[in-house]
Amino acid sequence: MTEPPEPSDAAAQPTPGARTGPAEAPGPTGPASPTGPAGSAGPAGSAGPTGPTGPTGPAGSAGPAGSAGPTGFAGSAGARSVTGRATAAGVIVSVLLILAIVLGSRLLENFDSALLPYAVAAVFLAFGVAYRYMVWVSAPGARRLFNQGWRSFFSVANFRKAPTALPRMIATYLGFQKFLGARSHARWAAHQLIFWGCVLAALITFPLTWGWFTFTSGTGSGPGYEMRIWGFKIIGFDSLDVLGWLMFHGLDIAAVLVIPGASYFLWRRMKDRGAITGQRFAYDLVPLIALIVISVTGLLLTFSSVFLHGGGYEFLAVLHMVSVVFTLIYIPFGKFFHIVQRPAAVGMQLFKYTARQDREVFACRRCEEPIDTGPYVDNLRATMRDLSLGFDEWAEYCPRCKRVLRGSAYLSQVKKGFK
Repeated sequence: MTEPPEPSDAAAQPTPGARTGPAEAPGPTGPASPTGPAGSAGPAGSAGPTGPTGPTGPAGSAGPAGSAGPTGFAGSAGARSVTGRATAAGVIVSVLLILAIVLGSRLLENFDSALLPYAVAAVFLAFGVAYRYMVWVSAPGARRLFNQGWRSFFSVANFRKAPTALPRMIATYLGFQKFLGARSHARWAAHQLIFWGCVLAALITFPLTWGWFTFTSGTGSGPGYEMRIWGFKIIGFDSLDVLGWLMFHGLDIAAVLVIPGASYFLWRRMKDRGAITGQRFAYDLVPLIALIVISVTGLLLTFSSVFLHGGGYEFLAVLHMVSVVFTLIYIPFGKFFHIVQRPAAVGMQLFKYTARQDREVFACRRCEEPIDTGPYVDNLRATMRDLSLGFDEWAEYCPRCKRVLRGSAYLSQVKKGFK
């Protein structure tokens, strides 16, 4: 590995504006962290270093119509290839979901036509998630993270060394998200409310709108009901007892969980200067507003049926349906997409955990302080080479040493003699 020159070497020292960020900024999940901006791994990044904005310059710089720019042509072909694969994946997943709806509802026998807009929105959601996920994993950083994650997941050696590591990471990283507690206990609590509320709502809403499970009564009006999944009886219950109340008010419970969590984050977005500085309305505020609108209108539907004898129910039902459909279609293209990306990070966490178990810790080449695991640093350097970033050796230095070397270069080359 080549070591960056000392500050006295003028020819090879990094320039003041050199981008050392990609080697310094990535968090635990690597350069294409699933928690990053939703557009960070989009189609523009998937064209690779030979694309129209690659290091060789604009594709059209050597010809009036860009025809003389071979790298631009290759980049465009690469982008079209990614788009084609993503579209095919979206179509396949959508078709499979439609077949699952038809078969799971016993050839639409148990399908409720009043819930058709929700089912259609779910199909659009399936297409969007598959399309966006395929584009995301086509980017070099995300592709390496994805491959390393699955390799660690299916590794027999990893299972032998740490058989309980994967279940613990799924529970702590995906379920209880303990990494958020290190930032703020209030944010962790609010996120947990949103997370479990949405999980409960999804487990009820999707199977119900797809006709996968139904509630039937032999008398037509209760109070005895049977819950059937794919037409098979699972459990019988009385709608007037505790179990029956929980069965029919599960979505209300989910709404009660989501409202305080989303309200806290909305309040924080309006009061916290750090959050206000970089927030965008469509990306940061719209998801929170959508969650609150869905939850409030859902509770109002129950209020209308119980206390108002159905007054205003039709208007509230339409408003609730519109908000849910909008949110489902929005998921693949906004902040909610991190819900789909986050599980991929579990594999990377397992990858790093097993490397630490083998004591493969990489030390900074300047101060010898530990940076991260050796395999992780090698993975980061390979990603930077894929992106044609000609300073991947800087990944072998800790953030402090990178700042020192960069500052020394600035002092010796730009501000010579400045004290």
